This record gives sequence, structure tokens and C-alpha cells, in this order.
Amino acid sequence: MHSEPLGKSISEVEVTNISSHGVWLLARDKEFFLAYEAFPWFKDVTVSQILNVEEPMPGHFFWPDLDVDLDAESIEHPERFPLTSKYDLKKD
Repeated sequence: MHSEPLGKSISEVEVTNISSHGVWLLARDKEFFLAYEAFPWFKDVTVSQILNVEEPMPGHFFWPDLDVDLDAESIEHPERFPLTSKYDLKKD
């Protein structure tokens, strides 16, 4: 007996709400809140860019239109993963 080749994995992740404070993400029956204060990449982008999210592996989220890659742990505990930008590194 031969199995058919597997197709593209269907992600179980979806954006359930976008508010003036952040983005709500539902993945595998777990809800995550991405506050713009901790995740500024989502603040001034289009809804379609936010809605285009993938979960290439469990607990790992990717927004291809924004080139944003986040792990569930960094969403749950953003204080453990401080943001650093090139601008911050150039400050005197």
C-alpha cells in the first residue's frame, strides 16, 4: 500500500481581533495578545498584512508580508526579549 504525498500543511493559526491596543492571535486553542507597545511591527500596517500569518511549526509564527518571525515564548514573555534596532545601537 502506498500513501499519497502530503500536501502543504494547513496552519491552525488565525488573527481573531485587531484593536487600537494590539492584535489577538489564536493558535491551537491558545490565545495570544500582541500589544503594539511590545510588538510595534503590527501597529501601522494593513489589516491584510496582519491577517497573513503562518505557523510553520507549532508555537512559531511568521508574517511573510512583514518579515516578522515570533516564537510563542516571546509573545507570552516579551520582557525576556527586549527589542533592539539599528537606531538604538547608533545612539550616543
